[in-house]
Amino acid sequence: MAKKSQKTKKAKESPLALPELPKLTPEVQGKMDKLKKKLDKYKTEVLKKLDKYITGISLLPPPKPRAGEEVNKDEIHIFTLVDDGDVKKMSRHELIVRLTDITNKIAADIDKNFKPQVMLISEVKEACFDGKSDLMKMIAASGIVFDKGLLGALKVSDVHKTRTVQKFEKYVVSYIAVGSLFRGDADPNDIDVAIIIDDTDVKKMSRLELKDKLRAIIQNMGFEASQITGVKAQFHIQTYILTDFWDSLKEANPVIFTMLRDGVPLYDRGVFMPWKLLLQMGRIKPSPEAIDMNMEVGDKLLLRTRQKLLSVVGEDLYYAMLNPAQAALMLYGIPPPTHKETAPLMDEIFVKKEKLLEKKYVDMLARAVKYFKDIEHGKVKKVTGKDIDNLLKDAEDYLNRLKTLFDEIEKRKEKENIVNIHDSCMGIAKDLIVNSGVKSVTDSKVLQLFKENIVEKEKVPEVYLKTLEAVVKAKKDYEAKKLSKQELNKVIKEAKGFIRTMVEHLQRKRLSELEKVKIKFKYKDKLGEATIINNTVFIVKDLEDTTKILKSKLEKDGSLGAPKKSSLEEFEKFINKVSLPQKIFIKDKIFQSLNSIIGEDVEVLLGY
Repeated sequence: MAKKSQKTKKAKESPLALPELPKLTPEVQGKMDKLKKKLDKYKTEVLKKLDKYITGISLLPPPKPRAGEEVNKDEIHIFTLVDDGDVKKMSRHELIVRLTDITNKIAADIDKNFKPQVMLISEVKEACFDGKSDLMKMIAASGIVFDKGLLGALKVSDVHKTRTVQKFEKYVVSYIAVGSLFRGDADPNDIDVAIIIDDTDVKKMSRLELKDKLRAIIQNMGFEASQITGVKAQFHIQTYILTDFWDSLKEANPVIFTMLRDGVPLYDRGVFMPWKLLLQMGRIKPSPEAIDMNMEVGDKLLLRTRQKLLSVVGEDLYYAMLNPAQAALMLYGIPPPTHKETAPLMDEIFVKKEKLLEKKYVDMLARAVKYFKDIEHGKVKKVTGKDIDNLLKDAEDYLNRLKTLFDEIEKRKEKENIVNIHDSCMGIAKDLIVNSGVKSVTDSKVLQLFKENIVEKEKVPEVYLKTLEAVVKAKKDYEAKKLSKQELNKVIKEAKGFIRTMVEHLQRKRLSELEKVKIKFKYKDKLGEATIINNTVFIVKDLEDTTKILKSKLEKDGSLGAPKKSSLEEFEKFINKVSLPQKIFIKDKIFQSLNSIIGEDVEVLLGY
């Protein structure tokens, strides 16, 4: 008995728990099965003739009898929802009459007690506009026979709306169906609604706290509504606070304007519908400030697009060509080369010495490096789509050729000593370990230190530790003459992936660490940055012209010493000598010094 009461208690506590339904008698079950067959037949016949129009069919609950009226308990009321969004050749009244005649005839042929009720989507929308909730409750209580998405959406939305309004009646002013919900092309897998929360009388918490608190509860209630109704579509709920909604209207936010134009209120306390009508009347217009802001957005986005195009060429395409070349050299047995060394080494080793590569591919790489440097030095400030198309074509040809080069290198390296592969992997592993902060690394401790400092701390997949272990073992097996050709090929292949991935990891880490010691600032319409390393500060006044770099000293009081002229070359040499990251504490005097050096008041940028 104790166990039973405990189960009952748990069921009551669960917000999703539903009472167990009594089992149907064989007689009732038989009637239900017959009814289902008839409904399926009705659905099939209706869709065969009216598939273009029908968006949903459902079985309605028995109507409540009016005073003094007798209800035929044998009547089966069938709700048929019709999409009239694209009807042009006849009026809506003509459409209803025609479809009613057709559905009545089909129903009469199947069962004389079938009573179809045809309704247009536009009529459902009008009922919502007029605040007639009885229709929504009737649809929500119906049993779906066929649905393109709208009936299920209305069921789950009505359940969620009812629970939300009951719990937060003081705050909820509007509950709106948005997106494609009331269009004939509603996505059956997506349901979108928006809720407007009144925050004008909030005193105990901030408006943001109110929004976040209610949104979390409302989202959870949405999940519960989906579970209760059995509707499996994604239920998306957007929560807006009233003041933000109003601000978005004044700022001509396209999302809010679209919601007002196309949205259908399932619940409204006199907020959404007046705004919707005012919009239809042309009385809601963007403010002059909103118009100016949108004009400025165009210029800003155009500038950002140009900067992105430069970034595509100056970084993405550059590294797409540089990294594989560096990997090819490392696979050959050369220590990781710098960007300046890569093209000359490719020419010297693969073109002249090994005769494995044509000169034109080295020239492609050299052009990419030059392009990158020209952008970095401010010599190239614009790039067109045509330029990118040409560079992309070169990059694709180049990469396809380098894949062949990798295969040819592997074939030649099969006969070479495993020592080169071992030394390359150990070298890059040591570089990574030293870069992580370990000062001294001996060969005997590489595996242990790589595991402790790279795999465990930097979350590098453990498979790369196993690859490094396999390389170390392969060297020992080779010296003991136990390494077969197949095993050598396997180790070389894994080592190639190890080297390529670890080089990319080291480069990404270095770039990421360098970003941590940068202060980005803005003055007038220009952007600049200051890089602080130890007590040395490199200042780029204008990121569009990185040829002009200043170097200063970070004083003990937090201010900057007198700046001196520097260069990109000095900056790169300096950062390659120091260990990153560093913990740097800055004082407000550094901003005063920046103002003095720049000659303008600067604004510090965060997350830019």
